[in-house]
Amino acid sequence: MSNWSGTTYDGPLKNEWFEGDGTFEFPNGVVYIGQFRKGEFHGQGALVYPNGGRYKATWERGFAVEGKYLFNDDLLYKDKNWQYVSQGDRRFYTEVLEGLQPAGKTLLTNEKEPPPIPKGTYDYGSGYYDPATEQVMSYDGKRELGFVPEVEEQWIKEHCRKGFEDINIGAVSASSGEPSSSPKRQQSADTPKVEAEQESVQEEQSEESSDTQ
Repeated sequence: MSNWSGTTYDGPLKNEWFEGDGTFEFPNGVVYIGQFRKGEFHGQGALVYPNGGRYKATWERGFAVEGKYLFNDDLLYKDKNWQYVSQGDRRFYTEVLEGLQPAGKTLLTNEKEPPPIPKGTYDYGSGYYDPATEQVMSYDGKRELGFVPEVEEQWIKEHCRKGFEDINIGAVSASSGEPSSSPKRQQSADTPKVEAEQESVQEEQSEESSDTQ
């Protein structure tokens, strides 16, 4: 484990470089599982996110040249002409797989039992968006997941489930455990940032190379 970056690597080395099949975990919980060459993502590999989503790609010297993002229920994300929950088909993916629920049991989210969110916030898929702080928080309220751009904020307010009840997030988490993350159905704070992730790998390798000289 690197003391300065908080990253960990598990796999073979060649000339002090990550080489072959291995895993590299970032401090934010994202894990790269796949092939390395000279300390860089190279070959077939996937970035697996804490919410269960994964970005599977073909890598060349640290850059994804072809890839796709799958949510934790295997729904494929498309960055163009994505028809998920569109005017032509308003079903959640759970309903696509299992069929529509009877009257009175219509799903409010893709989850059969949506996690509770504080009053005035919006269900973001990986947590809840709080307009007051402009932050995305984990469902248990303990972690800051990031910020959203202005154009996405408007989309969230128009389309996402809103919290209407006063709840104690800490009490909910303690009594029922941390709610499982649901798939994000829009670009979000947890969408793959492959270049930033790779830079951390390269810095890690540079530090280790310096230590061996």
